[in-house]
Amino acid sequence: MDKESFRGSLEQVDATCWRIPKSYKPGMRVDGLIFTNERMLPQLLKDQAPEQVANAAFLPGIQHASLAMPDIHWGYGFCIGGVCATDPEEGGVISPGGVGYDVNCGVRLVRSNLRYNDVKPQLRPLVEALFRTVPAGVGRSGHYKFDKKELAHLLGEGPRYLRDRDLATQSDLEYTEAEGRLVGADPECVSDHALNRGAEQCGTLGSGNHFMEVQVVDEVFDEKTAAVFGLEKDMVCVMIHSGSRGLGYQVCDDALLSLRDAPRKYGIELPDRQLACAPVDSPEGKKYIAAMRAAANFAWCNRQLLMQQAREVFATVFGRSWQELQMNLVYDVCHNIAKFEEHTIGGKLKKVWVHRKGATRAFPPGHPEVPALYRKVGQPVLIPGDMGRASWVLAGMQGSMDKTFGTTCHGAGRAMSRTASLKHAAGRHIDKELEALGIIARSQSKKGLAEEQPAAYKNVDDVVEVVHEAGLSRKVARMRPIGVIKG
Repeated sequence: MDKESFRGSLEQVDATCWRIPKSYKPGMRVDGLIFTNERMLPQLLKDQAPEQVANAAFLPGIQHASLAMPDIHWGYGFCIGGVCATDPEEGGVISPGGVGYDVNCGVRLVRSNLRYNDVKPQLRPLVEALFRTVPAGVGRSGHYKFDKKELAHLLGEGPRYLRDRDLATQSDLEYTEAEGRLVGADPECVSDHALNRGAEQCGTLGSGNHFMEVQVVDEVFDEKTAAVFGLEKDMVCVMIHSGSRGLGYQVCDDALLSLRDAPRKYGIELPDRQLACAPVDSPEGKKYIAAMRAAANFAWCNRQLLMQQAREVFATVFGRSWQELQMNLVYDVCHNIAKFEEHTIGGKLKKVWVHRKGATRAFPPGHPEVPALYRKVGQPVLIPGDMGRASWVLAGMQGSMDKTFGTTCHGAGRAMSRTASLKHAAGRHIDKELEALGIIARSQSKKGLAEEQPAAYKNVDDVVEVVHEAGLSRKVARMRPIGVIKG
């Protein structure tokens, strides 16, 4: 893609949206729509992500437009930040590249009755205890071991199975997207290799951009909604970002292998073989969906066990049970998923497969899938930023249903490759720089901190401003990190 010629083909829709017309590339079935603003546009054009938005528009059965959120950057097949919906009644397909390798990577936020001044004197011991207790890093195994039969329960039932083992509460399930279970998951569709990779990884963070952070509610923008979510200024919370670990990665890898020849088999022409897909109702499509749903259930179990370990550490450090500390789940959202949802498209109510890759569900007030307590204000939307600046809690708005199939951004989005980040960090001590900001950070390696330094990411405040102005989700509260655990 020539950046200047591509920029010339973009049509500005409004202050927060640009269109790639379907005339840009023969074979596009719909337009591409990128949510961003004039200030962020130059950064967006630095890689091939906009081209991937155009490529996704080739998928059979795609509805309305191929979409991208303001945290867009290059990914496998789909860009990260990519969204599309396909209608099986119109030959719609399912594409693993539209979900990603880390199936149901997502974010969980836990509140407490602790305030910053309560935690500040104990911050370093708290972070050290979390770092010792919570397994983090490439390939790390965890404290929980599950045999093949138990894994089948995790994959089929999600955290309901953990509830029956006193590792989750009913409230934890109620405040998890989809109540922590995608119906139709089939453990039999998950390979033995994937099962072996996940057998000892449930309850582990992993590496890369995954984290556990101790955060403080820094600023409240919507007092009413924050109160409904149980958030107050200076409250200490824990945010957890992780996914399905090696099991989910292998589910995706297995699917891409099995779908390699599917486009040719079903007469589907694609501009990029990384968009490998199959009709939703085909044997290949059904098998991937069943395995993907199982991996998603596993990911919810993973975050549940990570939360449970954090609760136990807080209880030990502060000498009170986690129940006394009121460490209750605010919400858990996934941002690498495909779900069968009902949406109004062109004035008609349709059931479509919404692919969200690096994008977060943002259902509005009144939506029946929003927990009853939150239904008047909208679904909580959790947007992690980088470990030196901020993360956000937003609330879903009707604009997301009108424009993006109930979707908003998922994070800050990378501004620098991992290789470039390492070069940028040469000779520096990222942990010391963070400590100067009042943030205690621990990682399994200096390389991990260098790759995830704040400069590697866009400013999440800029990303959030776009979705807020676009009416996809609105600002509720801004969180600042004070303690960080990385792989």
